[in-house]
Amino acid sequence: MASVASPVIFKEFCPLYYLLNAIPTKIQKGFRSIVVYLTALDTNGDYIAVGSSIGMLYLYCRHLNQMKKYNFEGRCESITFVKLLSCFDDLVAVGTASGRVAVFQLVSALPGRNKQLRRFDVAGIHKSSITALAWSPNGMKLFSGDDKGKIVYSALDLDQGICNSSLVLEEPSSIVQLDYNQKVLLVSTLQRTLLFYTEEKSVNQVGTQPRK
Repeated sequence: MASVASPVIFKEFCPLYYLLNAIPTKIQKGFRSIVVYLTALDTNGDYIAVGSSIGMLYLYCRHLNQMKKYNFEGRCESITFVKLLSCFDDLVAVGTASGRVAVFQLVSALPGRNKQLRRFDVAGIHKSSITALAWSPNGMKLFSGDDKGKIVYSALDLDQGICNSSLVLEEPSSIVQLDYNQKVLLVSTLQRTLLFYTEEKSVNQVGTQPRK
C-alpha cells in the first residue's frame, strides 16, 4: 500500500507589523534624538525577543499579545545577542557590546512557576562584545562567548538566586557559535570548530584544516 504524503501547509511570510509598531524607531535623550536599531533576535513558541542598540530588550509574549521591556542598569549600550529558553521557568539571556551578560527569569501566571522577575549577572569576565550564548536544556548552565575568543560557563541556581561564573576556554579568534548538549559544548570560531567536553575539560577539533 502506498504511503500517504503529509499535507503541505502554505504560509505567507510578511513583516510583523504588530511587533515592529510596539518598538520605537527613535528615543529622546536630553536634547538629542537617537535612532533605535534592532540588533539581536531569538524566538520560541512563547516569546519573540528583540535586542536593540539602546540597551533595551523587547520581549513579545505570543500567547498574550503583550510587549514587555527589560534593560540593563547603568549606561546604555547595544545588545549583541539574546537567547531564550523554556524549561520549568522561562529564561532569556542577554549579551552586550561591552561584554555584559545578564539572565532574566520571567514571571509566569502558571501555578508553581516563578512569580517575580529576577535578574542574574555574569560578573566581569568578558571584556568585549558577546557573540554567542547557549543554554543547557534545564536552564542550570549558560555558556557565553565573545569576539576575543573567551568562553565563560555560568552555573545558575534559580531557587537560591545564585550565579557562579568561570572562564573555561580561550580561543585565538572570535566565537561565532555555541551549542550545548549532554555535557558537550560545540564551539565554532572564525578559525575552527571543536567539541569541548565539560566534564573532562578536553578539546576535540572537528577537521584538521583551519578555516580560510
